[in-house]
Amino acid sequence: MGKLERKNTLVAYSFLAPNFIGFAVFTLVPVICAIALSLFEWNGGDISKLKFVGLDNYATIFATKKVAEKGLAYFFNRADLGIALKNTVYYTVVTVPLTIICALALALLLNKIRGAVFFRTVFFFPYVSSMVAICVCWSFMLMKDGPVNQIIMALGINFNKGWTADSTMAIWSIILVSVWRNMGYYMVLYLAALQGIPRELMEAATVDGANKWQQFWHVTLPQLKPTTFFVSVMMVISCFKIYDVVAIMTDGGPGRATKMLVTYIYDEAFIKVRYGQASAISMVLLVIVLLVTIIQFGSEKKFSND
Repeated sequence: MGKLERKNTLVAYSFLAPNFIGFAVFTLVPVICAIALSLFEWNGGDISKLKFVGLDNYATIFATKKVAEKGLAYFFNRADLGIALKNTVYYTVVTVPLTIICALALALLLNKIRGAVFFRTVFFFPYVSSMVAICVCWSFMLMKDGPVNQIIMALGINFNKGWTADSTMAIWSIILVSVWRNMGYYMVLYLAALQGIPRELMEAATVDGANKWQQFWHVTLPQLKPTTFFVSVMMVISCFKIYDVVAIMTDGGPGRATKMLVTYIYDEAFIKVRYGQASAISMVLLVIVLLVTIIQFGSEKKFSND
């Protein structure tokens, strides 16, 4: 290796080192510690009280003796965990398509209209705003006498429930805030994809007599498949990790109506101080997200451009 080549290599490593060190300190080491801790029983405090229990923490999670009695909510031995998993899956199944539809609709609307830059900034702004401020504002708007209910009642619908205080509406308040905050970010991705569609395709569709809907369905939407695939993967991972919105707006309540897997893990670790159990559940969540992502990548060919 020549002197110049060695110098260039060192410069390259100096640029890569801060990012790698940050990843190792804040991601890699905590993950390794969580994997190791899932094999121990530890209630905090003196580290000498760590007790190796092997896979007992996992066995406790997957004990299914109550399945025949109570159904899905009791798939796991602990009812809270079953409910948290059910709520997380429900939240993900609803939030991902809703966000994609809203982001795509916004992108189509703002692709060529006058003043598009201003509106793009407006819709992107929630994504870079403080999550605490967003949740506090939405909590106020979704109160029993808040602006949202006032608008609904002005439309002639008798609706006077506080969204975050009602067990059936609380999870929808979480979904609403998540969709509203994230759609601006994914709108930007769709805008970039829309501007990359070759004009020749649209001109050929027009010459063939395709109307606007046929152009969208047979030309635009197929060309957006790679972007839709990327957005769906990122959204699914993000939804399974939902914590901040729930913690600020409902704290998992009322009752257990908005309890999610990550809030359950937090309660296990920092409220009940069962670090081993919390780490084991974290590993289960990691495997769930990994499996879902592998399944999505398995269908990647369906999302490639024709």
